[in-house]
Amino acid sequence: MTHYRPQSFEVKGGPQWGRDHLPLLRAKLAEAGLDGFLIPHEDEYNNEYLPDRAERLAWATGFTGSAGAAVVLKNKAAVFVDGRYTVQGRAQIDPELFSLEDLTGAGVAGWLADNAPSGGRIGYDPKLHSPDALDKLTRGARKAGAELVRVDTNPIDAAWENQPEPPMAPLVPHPVEFAGEDHASKRSRIGEAIAEDGADAAAITAPASLAWLFNLRGGDVMRSPLPLGAAIIHKDGTATLFVEPDKISDEVRSHLGNEVAIRPEDEFEAGLKDMTGKKVSADPATASAWVFDTLEAADATVVRRRDPVALPKAMKNETELKGAAAAHVRDGAALVRFLHWLDTEAQSGEVDEITAAQKLASLRDQIPELRDFSFDTISGYGANGALPHYRVSEASNLKLTPGSLYLVDSGGQYPDGTTDVTRTVPIGEPTAEMRERFTLVLKGHIALALARFPQGTTGGQLDILARLPLYLRGLDYGHGTGHGVGSFLGVHEGPQRIAKAGSDEPLQPGMICSNEPGYYKENEYGIRIENLIYVTDPEPIENGDIDMMGFENLTWAPIHKSLVDIHLLTPTEVAWLDDYHAGVREHVLPLVDGEVASWLIKACEPVSGSTP
Repeated sequence: MTHYRPQSFEVKGGPQWGRDHLPLLRAKLAEAGLDGFLIPHEDEYNNEYLPDRAERLAWATGFTGSAGAAVVLKNKAAVFVDGRYTVQGRAQIDPELFSLEDLTGAGVAGWLADNAPSGGRIGYDPKLHSPDALDKLTRGARKAGAELVRVDTNPIDAAWENQPEPPMAPLVPHPVEFAGEDHASKRSRIGEAIAEDGADAAAITAPASLAWLFNLRGGDVMRSPLPLGAAIIHKDGTATLFVEPDKISDEVRSHLGNEVAIRPEDEFEAGLKDMTGKKVSADPATASAWVFDTLEAADATVVRRRDPVALPKAMKNETELKGAAAAHVRDGAALVRFLHWLDTEAQSGEVDEITAAQKLASLRDQIPELRDFSFDTISGYGANGALPHYRVSEASNLKLTPGSLYLVDSGGQYPDGTTDVTRTVPIGEPTAEMRERFTLVLKGHIALALARFPQGTTGGQLDILARLPLYLRGLDYGHGTGHGVGSFLGVHEGPQRIAKAGSDEPLQPGMICSNEPGYYKENEYGIRIENLIYVTDPEPIENGDIDMMGFENLTWAPIHKSLVDIHLLTPTEVAWLDDYHAGVREHVLPLVDGEVASWLIKACEPVSGSTP
């Protein structure tokens, strides 16, 4: 029962888009008296996955990655990407039109300081930039003697013929049986937090926060059940939801009740202006500069605070954790069927990356509760697997021929939970090096899974546990070790993060995180092992002085034992692997039968005492 658009494998973007569209954009800039324009990969809601209408960076440059930016001047232009997208950037932009620059470090602001014309007027859309980011860009432009100029009409929108219409998916109530708390209780809690901050109200613009706060889900964002809109919630818990009227049904009106007013989204500006004389909190990490400008122009006192919904949303309640566990078991059964297929039919050398992704999709689609994927499946063989955020296309599609590794990163959206899991599988016989590197990644995965830590510990403090086995061999990986995951919301959420540059947010009970160390050998193969885990309540340690938190596993799918060199594992690590596979068998075996069940039993046999 599909409820989603199938994953597309056609090549989108590319150099021709830049060749076709850059002249159109520059013509609009000339009409507006601008010498340049800033193009972030953002929409008005700070979404990770953008609606088609908001893919302005792709339209202007041809680059389709999920993170990036561009600056277009009269006689030069640049596209900025991070290390995940360097290869993709080279392939998709025309080097005669754009230079490819590093998004990290000095980034866009540094490039403006070196390249913006003295006296130049560089336009920006205030709805697409956070105030903090805009401050950095302003300082960069000033160093060159240029100024940033706010525009009310985005010149890309003016130049873009046949720009897609805004998404208009209907809102649907998210039942308390999945949410675990009604929205009146949530609004009351958030109102109390607003009052404690000394504010009268908070402006909420993050779609996931809207969805959680009002127990609503939508379909405006692909792969995430999110509604686009905004809200103002007051310290007494009453609120106004600004959303397109066509998205609202009588059922939703009844669900929201009398304490939530509903107004059209285009009245959000008027709602902000009604805050004259009030103290209003807004999050500079999620709300746009336009929100801050509008409040300040209305003589409201703006309190810069984190979105008051962000932390409560991240700390899953008992109902949400039970739902996540159930979703992972049913998702695990589909994944086990896929892993069996990879170990049998897909070893022929005739299967390709697209066929494999479609096979996994067809198996998940047999789950009645499936509502969508949680992201487009990463299906990478050999050299493509060495690209951590690879997206297979007809142009890049490789056959799974014997002699290398296949990496698959995928997930599903279910009403009771969101899944995200990565497994690496050998096609043919793995080399000794592949087995060594896989085992080092596994050691890091186990170290994080077994971690115990006191209250106040951040993800950044734990990240080294997953990297140390690789560090000792002079190896590393370029992405974070763990991200937060929503409850039938976005597959990536904060404020928690496990990474070298992790957030300052302490890990709290109920937070769901990924555990996904990896290793990538450029042009050869990639390895990643990813489970979802959640933070447990503090518990005493025998003979210890401090109660410690830890992680509980959610994901159940075999880790390919032929890639494990048990000589590199400690007894504790061997015990963890055997216990984990016993858990996989316990949870998933009742949901499969026949050859798949026989394969699963063998895949979950203990490695302790075995001879490699």
